[in-house]
Amino acid sequence: MKKQTTLLLLLLFLAGITQSFAQSAAGDGPHAQLIIRGVTLVNGNGAPPQGPIDIVVENNIIKKIQVVGYPGVKIDESKRPKLKAGGKELDCTGMYLLPGFVDMHTHIGGVSQGAEPDYVFKLWMAHGVTTAREVGGRSVDWSLDLKRKSAKNEIVAPRLYTYTGFGQTSKNFNPLNDIPISTPEQARAWVRANAKEGADGIKFFGAEPEIMAAALDENKKLGLGSACHHAQLSVARWNVLHSARAGLTSMEHWYGLPEALFDDRTVQDYPLDYNYQNEQHRFENAGKLWAQAAEPYSEHWEKVMTELLELDFTMDPTFNIYEASRDLQRARRAEWHEDYTLPSLWKFYEPSKISHGSYWHDWGTEQEVAWKKNYNLWMTFINEYKNRGGRVTAGSDSGFIYQLYGFAYIRELELLREAGFHPLEVIRSATLNGAEALGLDDKIGSVSIGKWADFVVVDANPLKNIKVLYGTGAVKLTEDNEVIREGGVKYTIKDGIIYDSKALLKEVKDMVAAEKAKTDYKLMQPGVKE
Repeated sequence: MKKQTTLLLLLLFLAGITQSFAQSAAGDGPHAQLIIRGVTLVNGNGAPPQGPIDIVVENNIIKKIQVVGYPGVKIDESKRPKLKAGGKELDCTGMYLLPGFVDMHTHIGGVSQGAEPDYVFKLWMAHGVTTAREVGGRSVDWSLDLKRKSAKNEIVAPRLYTYTGFGQTSKNFNPLNDIPISTPEQARAWVRANAKEGADGIKFFGAEPEIMAAALDENKKLGLGSACHHAQLSVARWNVLHSARAGLTSMEHWYGLPEALFDDRTVQDYPLDYNYQNEQHRFENAGKLWAQAAEPYSEHWEKVMTELLELDFTMDPTFNIYEASRDLQRARRAEWHEDYTLPSLWKFYEPSKISHGSYWHDWGTEQEVAWKKNYNLWMTFINEYKNRGGRVTAGSDSGFIYQLYGFAYIRELELLREAGFHPLEVIRSATLNGAEALGLDDKIGSVSIGKWADFVVVDANPLKNIKVLYGTGAVKLTEDNEVIREGGVKYTIKDGIIYDSKALLKEVKDMVAAEKAKTDYKLMQPGVKE
């Protein structure tokens, strides 16, 4: 009987009959042919949803995107693309398919947070992130090793792009023998060495104007990307406009933008007892910065907007990372912390004078109200930048300030929606805009013939409710008066390999449970004693 069953399965395989392989966290594929059946396509190019559609992939290249029917009408099977012998068929009838997400602001865990790559990668992949730009990591050789492994699909991880922190050295990359960069010549030498090492770009925090100018000029000549968090220590002499004019390709957060919008001052209105090393000082006063900039739609505001648009400058706002500043309790009580946040990471988030972003020394209503006003002005600029054709991308900067990898990326999409983006514009920021910013729009970012097979599949409509993309899904009451969880990414497909997103989350949940079991750890809110 066993021999007959084996023979029958072999005959079915050779005949090209649909194979029902179980998906897994480890991935299924790539396949010589993959057909995804019956989806509604939400593309990254701004097009409205369309379906049912069958998508044919061969060896990781999209070969056919075929409309196969109409909503509510039985599909004529004879008109569907044919499965070849040995091909893989994935029935996604009634589901929604989007291009793989691009997270433009990431850090692959951190020693202080106790977050290792496997943990981080699985959270990203479980939320549909198939491409991640790391803007500053432990070391360039460490990041590039992970990048190579991901490119070969030796590990479960998004496709990685490495932007080295300016001036950073490592065991394989030490062009200046650990001498701090203090001249334009040294800056140019570092940039050339960074490119030779294989990095995709540079992450800046600021430096002396002549050094920034030299580094950006050299980097531009080499055709590499660049990002900048314009830190307060340098921004008084070098803001976003200076960077963009010198060749910076993208900015993170908003530091340097309000300073470019100053029209009645040259420096932020710091209290006279301010100390940058005091995290409460730093973030409390950052929440008052946009109120010091030119008013929306004023002459100077328009001038800055116009110049940045003309320079084809990319904005990566990372709204989510500061959301705790305007609503600390909301961020701290997010439902996913209990099951998915490592004990070491939770400890890192708590009020601290040492841990970066743990600035809750004395945080209250006044600080949150200021930050809410800050967000309103910030979002106004970003939304109008998008309206006028500017490129806005989606980034998360997770691992700080109660923002968890993967989950925070979906929150970023919600905040783009709050800023005024139509849901289709949100998806475009998360997909095609990120691909364009990385110079990859001929490979990823939209579902188009000839591009790579990077997809996100979810069994609920993300345009109606972005929350269905969270790993924890969205709460919904059915017509039968039953409370359910709807959504959660079902499949993340990268390079034509199918990953079971819920299985990835289960592995992370098990990791966290194992860490808690070691010390009988119980996640407690800061300051609460059992």
